[in-house]
Amino acid sequence: MEEPSNPDSKFDLIILGASGFTGKYVLREALKFLNTTTPSSPIQTLALAGRNPNKLLQTLAWASHPNPPPPIPILTADTSSPPSLSRLAARTRLVLNCVGPFRLHGAPVVAACVESGCDYLDICGEPEFMERMEAEYHENVVERGGLIISACGFDSVPAELGVMFNSRQWVAAGVPNRIEAYLSLESDKRVVGNFGTFESAVLGVANADKLQELRRSRPRRARPVIPGPSPPKGPTIEHEKKIGVWAVKLPSADSIVVRRTLSTLQENPHGLKGVNESPEQIKKRETFWSSVKPAHFGVKIASKSLFGILRLITVGIFIGLLGKFAFGRRLLLQFPSVFSLGWFRKNGPTEDEVRSASFKMWFVGTGFSDSTHVAQGNKKPNMEIITRVTGPEIGYLTTPIILIQCALIVLSQRDNLPKGGVYTPGIVFGPTDLQKRLQENGISFDVISKSTLSN
Repeated sequence: MEEPSNPDSKFDLIILGASGFTGKYVLREALKFLNTTTPSSPIQTLALAGRNPNKLLQTLAWASHPNPPPPIPILTADTSSPPSLSRLAARTRLVLNCVGPFRLHGAPVVAACVESGCDYLDICGEPEFMERMEAEYHENVVERGGLIISACGFDSVPAELGVMFNSRQWVAAGVPNRIEAYLSLESDKRVVGNFGTFESAVLGVANADKLQELRRSRPRRARPVIPGPSPPKGPTIEHEKKIGVWAVKLPSADSIVVRRTLSTLQENPHGLKGVNESPEQIKKRETFWSSVKPAHFGVKIASKSLFGILRLITVGIFIGLLGKFAFGRRLLLQFPSVFSLGWFRKNGPTEDEVRSASFKMWFVGTGFSDSTHVAQGNKKPNMEIITRVTGPEIGYLTTPIILIQCALIVLSQRDNLPKGGVYTPGIVFGPTDLQKRLQENGISFDVISKSTLSN
């Protein structure tokens, strides 16, 4: 149905951009948890918002199939119309923003949520946007209230929780020095990626200078103290025999988001205080963060074959060269299938392709079995711990699972979360039960091996 008869009615959750490629899968996932008959359910009321009510109604029918669509209100809102966004934000506890590119469409939505004091989550993978929102709004929302949390999808929750999971395996006196993530995308069929991922990579190149300028204009963040020497640069192409992949470094939002989380943790060693925590919750939060040990972190894209890595490098060269110029960006975004060598296309993958796809993300941690070894000069790490995060297709299945589970935590555990601020997902959701929730919904966390390294 379209606008409800009572324009002042409020909602637990509004999904903005639900008719988009990823948004429709977010809606389908949200419907699993919409429960108007159980008072304890976090999502009692849900609304959809976007420019085109007809498309939203069609999306609702698709997401509800084979059941009839529930009577969910359809609201009209446009990211080019700040008043429509203000009305939207004033009517909900939480906005899930699925409208990208966020560099172009995200700021007005964040501004509206800051103004109203509601909470905001998105699936952004664009570092410049995320850090710009932090620079512009953090101090304001710390005072006024309202959480602004980007990267609540595959970018970058698996990386954040994966690093913490590996880090927490270094028990007693053991300390990690470096954790390298190796991301492998797999499928029984031809892999077709989320177009938004390709678009984010192109925009990342376009905004690289802006990001550096933004960082130079801000005070330097605290850096965590990491035991041991800085890791060597290493070869461009790496063969990681222990997990059976070839790999090349991947410039991604994940590394940047993890570093921001570790900087916030350095500034707040016990984590961020909840708005109304119980003594038991305070102890739980402090215990969790005391078990997280910082490490150097990087991400590499992995393939079982060297040919796959060469193909990735070729696509990276296309994006790196053409993404610097407006004309080149237009070419990349107009012909993604050509310049990605068939990995991405504008209309996205089919349902069968989505169902057949999955990911594996290995975390190879190297460090010291005893922290006293670190004091003995630049001694090489003598211990290795390998963990792994696995799950379904990253853009249309894993991302909605993560976003909705984050939303459920915000709605049901708000007293345990910070009053307000612009934060990364790791620093907010790390001490919650998010990892457990993801495991219950198809995203696994496993310890693969613990071994001693020969010096």
